[in-house]
Parts: sequence; structure tokens; C-alpha cells
Amino acid sequence: MSSKPSRSTQSSASIADRPFVPVVVGAHVGGYSLVRAFHEAYGVRSLVVTGATSWVVDDSAILEVVHCADAHDPEVLAATLAGSPFAGLSAPKILLATSDALVDVIALMRHQLDDSWKVPYVGAGPLAIATRKHTFEQAAQRAGVTTPATTFVDLGDPAYDPAHVEPPEGAGYPLIVKPTAPAAWNAVTFEGQAKVHEVASPEELRDLVGRVQAAGYRETLVVQDRIPGDDTGMRILTCYCDRDSRVRFASYGRTLIEEHSPGLLGVPAAILTGQDRRIVDEAVRLLAELQWVGYANFDLKYDPRDGQTKFFELNPRLGRSNYYVTGTGYNPVTWYVEEYVHDRLPTEFELVEADTETVYSVVPVRTIKWALARHPDLWARVQRVVKAGGLRNPLHYRAERNPLRWAKILAAGISYDRKFHQYYDPEAAYHPGGEPADSHVPRAAAPPTR
Repeated sequence: MSSKPSRSTQSSASIADRPFVPVVVGAHVGGYSLVRAFHEAYGVRSLVVTGATSWVVDDSAILEVVHCADAHDPEVLAATLAGSPFAGLSAPKILLATSDALVDVIALMRHQLDDSWKVPYVGAGPLAIATRKHTFEQAAQRAGVTTPATTFVDLGDPAYDPAHVEPPEGAGYPLIVKPTAPAAWNAVTFEGQAKVHEVASPEELRDLVGRVQAAGYRETLVVQDRIPGDDTGMRILTCYCDRDSRVRFASYGRTLIEEHSPGLLGVPAAILTGQDRRIVDEAVRLLAELQWVGYANFDLKYDPRDGQTKFFELNPRLGRSNYYVTGTGYNPVTWYVEEYVHDRLPTEFELVEADTETVYSVVPVRTIKWALARHPDLWARVQRVVKAGGLRNPLHYRAERNPLRWAKILAAGISYDRKFHQYYDPEAAYHPGGEPADSHVPRAAAPPTR
């Protein structure tokens, strides 16, 4: 596993003939990216379990859709996985989730699955610690990992008075406010509700906390220092831990532009891949502290005020933009197959880092250029990588031959460009906070093989 896995020349086999079966719960671009990764590496088609199909998986030659009435209900999902076509499959089945909420669902129902199911996720205890932002913060402090200044507001106390809310020590305004319990957050509604809120004054902070409390949210809120800078300050790191919680693989990138439309805020839409060993070393310490298993996907941000890159949170899975990893040539699903299907990870430990410079993007290149108007040096670098053949879009896969599917992909690119102009203003977001020096200049990408 220390070198890039070669692409399989095996053609897509029928379900009964497959050496293993990838089962992906969720039908958005992150789910399709996993399907494509399995197809690239092994030539197998995946089963995608979803309640509502989408254009992302429609008319695809590399997957089959299995309907599930409600994949977010553990009992409904368990019943679906016990039925057709799964009941007749003796081959190992790798079960993967495409959202944090679905990881939680799988954790609740995995005991109902037989031994043919391979579930490459950490247990419920470490999962809860890592994905609740206040316990993640505590673990990060124990591991000596850098995080933004943060405080927590416990709304589980009915006597809590929002008038007493205070910013984190040493932090000024504006501040970021977000929930620690997404399911509980989604169960309440209030005016102006968003995935993440920004407040510019003590009055706004007290007003927001009061509205959240009045709506019935009874979990903890995060109140966090807002690190200045636009989307280009964001970083992403994906690590794979084996069953002994040793980090075997790491892939790092710099966000070029994030999603800004409602419901997708903060999801990277374009990433420049690279390396940063200092950040990887911090993640290694944190994942050992958490006793992590499987993939961890970290959100980070470079702080121009002190030159440090700070950890925000851990997503307990391959993220929605996971094809940024595959596109470097280090296919992430091979770690699942080697450890959980073949049980043959090398006993001699080696941490592999993706080292190819590519540009992952689900948006047109013109959208990236528009977003980087205030970052000419960064755009020049991106342009160089793209011209060298380093552009990677998970939806642009030559194994897909259906003209209707390609028409939908073309329409989606146009729609993306329009949405970014509607929801994002690069000029307003820009903050001249200085750029970090690259700790490593990766080698250029070879033209992609499809």
C-alpha cells in the first residue's frame, strides 16, 4: 500500500460474480465519487441505497440503485439491507455512509448485520466524542492540537439565561455560532436559521441564543472565534486509520471555493491538493487520542493572524468531496478492501501521503477563476495545474456513456456557476491576511487516465 494502486482492467461483473460488493448509502456527489473510486480500482459496480434518486446517480453504468423508504431510520435501513438483493449475496459487502447522520444510523444498526457485512467505522463511544464539537475540543486540547478559541453554551439547562452568554476568552467579534447536535438542530425551526451563524456584536449573540432556546433546541451550542479570510483559507485533511488506530494514509488540500447555497454551506467545491506534514502530525496525535478507526475527514483553516492552521471538526467518513483524494492517484477505497475484505495490510507500518498536485472541482474552471480574482498568484498556480492535465471532476467519467447523463452534467455545471454568483461575493469575503508558505511543493500531476 506504499505506492499507488494500479487500475483494474476487470470489467463490471454481475452481482453474483463480484469478489465483494460496495454498498453506498446516499445518492449525492460524494456517494457517486465512492462508486467511481471502486469502479476505477476494481471494475465493480456498487449498490446505492437511497430513498430518492438524483441526477447524480441516474443513468449511470457503474451502479445500481436500491430503494430504501427512510435510510435515516435504523430499523428501516436494517430491513432494507436484509432484503433483496442483499439477502442472496454471500460475497463480502462493504457498507459506507455519505453523511455524518448516516454514520450515526449505521452505528445504531450494525449489530443487526451478519458477518458478511464489513463496516469500516469506529465504535459508538469514540464516534460520539469525535463528532460532538465540545468533546472534540477537549480531545484536541489533550493531544496538543491547535483549534480556534471556543466556548460552549449548554441549552439543556432550562434556567439558562441568554443574557449571560460570553464570547470565548481572547476572541472578539464577529463570532461563529453553530450546533453540536445536527439532528436536534434540524428538528427545530426559527427565523433566519442556518447551518452556521455569524454574529457581529454582543447584542446579536444574545438575540441568536435566545431564538435558538425559544425554538426548543436543548443541546450545546458552539461559540467560536471567526478566523478572518475567505474560502481560500480553508484546508482539508483526510486520514485512514487501521483497526489499531494507526494512521496509514493522509491526503491534504487547500480549498479554492466552498459551496454557499443553502444546505451545502461549507462543502468544498474546488480543492488544490498538496502536502503539509505538520498538519498530518497533529492529526496523528489527535486520532491516537480518539482511538480512531477508518477514515477521518478534518476541516481546518489557516489563521493569518498567527500563521497557524487550526482544526475545526472531524467528519467520521470520507467527505462529500472525497474524489479530491482519488484524483491524486491514491484511491482511498483500496484501504477498505485491503483491510476489511482481504485482511492483508502490511505489518510493517508506513504512513503514505498523497503527493500529486491536482485541482479537484465540481464547478467550471471559469467559476474558480472568478472566485480567485483577488488571489492572482493562487489562480496562476491553479491554471498551471489545469493546463498540465491536473483537473479532476468526479462526474466526468468516461465509463459513463449515456448521452442523457452527460447532458445533465453539462446543465449542472451551468447551474453551479449561476448559484455561486447568486450566493457568494468574493470581493466581500476577501481578507488580505497574508498567505502561508507551502511546506512542500508537490510534483505535477500526469494527465488523468480514465
